[in-house]
Amino acid sequence: MQARRAARELALILLSQLDKKIVNYSSNDFEDIILKSVRILSNNVLEELKLTTRSLVEMKDYIDTYEAEHETNLSRPIGAKNKPVPLPMTSDMSKNIENMLEVAEKAIAGLEIAEFAVLEADDDVKKYVVNIAEQYKAHNAEVDNEIKKYASGWDFSRLVKIDKDILRIAITELLYIKDAPVKVVVDEALELAKKYSTDDSSSFINGILAKVITDNGVK
Repeated sequence: MQARRAARELALILLSQLDKKIVNYSSNDFEDIILKSVRILSNNVLEELKLTTRSLVEMKDYIDTYEAEHETNLSRPIGAKNKPVPLPMTSDMSKNIENMLEVAEKAIAGLEIAEFAVLEADDDVKKYVVNIAEQYKAHNAEVDNEIKKYASGWDFSRLVKIDKDILRIAITELLYIKDAPVKVVVDEALELAKKYSTDDSSSFINGILAKVITDNGVK
């Protein structure tokens, strides 16, 4: 996982943790929240791994029970070792495995973000997260006005919080940091939406960012 991608995910978690107006936070506050965010990610990874382990145990129990209760083994002498038997519908097994793989991928991603944030030698991740937070702090009114301007037909106060935070990060990068390719910023925002928000969020966010880029002449 790239350092900037990790930074954007941490920035999203940081914004979600703010309990007062962003102008009331200092850089030290942001760094403290980043540390708290890494701990949240680590705890989430632990829970995801527990779910994966539980699913594996359940699948193992299912297979063992299915094998023991199969007619091939029910007719064998008591105490005899069970013979392997054909598995049931592959679709049932496949779905369970897909679920476990999805959980495992989320856990791996969470560990990568935590590793980047804590172990990155030159501290690029933390610096970029703080830069996003500081730039949004300095320009929060303008950034939010961009969202309000293009979220036609939507009441800003009723927009999904995580969608607003994803837009805040992307717009801050596009208009005030200008240190990453436009396509990368947009693609990463859409990935965050797919990962953390609703099914409709990606198209909503993409539409607003397209207007921000066009109307502000972002290149």
